[in-house]
Amino acid sequence: MKVLLAEDDRDFGNILSQYLTISGFEVILAKDGQEAITLFRSERPDICVLDVMMPEMDGFSLGEKIKQIQPGLPVIFLTAKSLREDIIRGLKIGADDYITKPFDPEILVLRINNILKRVYSAMNDEFSISDTVLKFNTLELISGGRREKLTLKEAQLLRYFISNRNKLLTREDILTEIWGEDDYFLGRSMDVFISRLRKYISGDRNIDIRTIRGTGFILEEIRPGEPDGERF
Repeated sequence: MKVLLAEDDRDFGNILSQYLTISGFEVILAKDGQEAITLFRSERPDICVLDVMMPEMDGFSLGEKIKQIQPGLPVIFLTAKSLREDIIRGLKIGADDYITKPFDPEILVLRINNILKRVYSAMNDEFSISDTVLKFNTLELISGGRREKLTLKEAQLLRYFISNRNKLLTREDILTEIWGEDDYFLGRSMDVFISRLRKYISGDRNIDIRTIRGTGFILEEIRPGEPDGERF
């Protein structure tokens, strides 16, 4: 799982980053809010841990931007203040948790695991088509006898395709459903994710993500003798 950690205190940020890494997470560390939003767009994390008091862009403003782009993404706020107004503001933004400094790094790990477990338990676990099975809770893909570990975003995208098999999905449909908005730069990111999924399912000769030029994509089952779909 990929964690975006935004913390302007370099020493504390490094401590948290090391602890999260040891605990099995991939950590993207940002030193301020502006760097964090840039990394969020490029790295597509599975959960965000945001310090409230940061230069360039405070954690609340950062959290609002993230929720606008991807409403369902879990967010935890870190703060040295325990003011009622701050807690209420964070919860109104859509925070999944709020931790007041100082705290034991193990507490953060437990909170992250609990949130991710809750998010996954609310979702159906297994989605299948042809010889391909997506186990969403563990982010595991079995296709053509090969196993792959997916990122959360890859799993969400493949789940959307499988749930809408043999149906044309426009680029706008996919961007709005998975990324939260129809944006040119997110569209380029989407193309990369679809290219990865095609590679992952290439061992299953009975399915293909076909490009409908100028419109969108279809995940379809291929009948024997039919030509492969057009790929970009």
